[in-house]
Amino acid sequence: MPTIQPSSDRQTVITTFETSPGNCDDLIELLTDAYDKFISKQPGFIAASLHVNDAQTRIANYSQWERREDFQAMLRTTEMRSRNREINTLCRTFEPVMYDVVAVFD
Repeated sequence: MPTIQPSSDRQTVITTFETSPGNCDDLIELLTDAYDKFISKQPGFIAASLHVNDAQTRIANYSQWERREDFQAMLRTTEMRSRNREINTLCRTFEPVMYDVVAVFD
């Protein structure tokens, strides 16, 4: 399960995708397939979620990993490089950014 709290023992990654309403569902399908069949089975993967805005022009992906190196290793695999090329055809931009949780508000 994802845990949102200040901690040095997890790597949080937030990836944003800019897309069009006509491509949003197809992009969600590609991302879901990638998580179901590949990403979730990689060493260090903890959990992830996908979020879509009302206009279907942006998708946010929140994921957690045991270590920064686990996420980076997944990105460097041949399979993920191939999947990212396909994902890139359905969006204007996508950018994974690694974050540290510094505060949580209940």
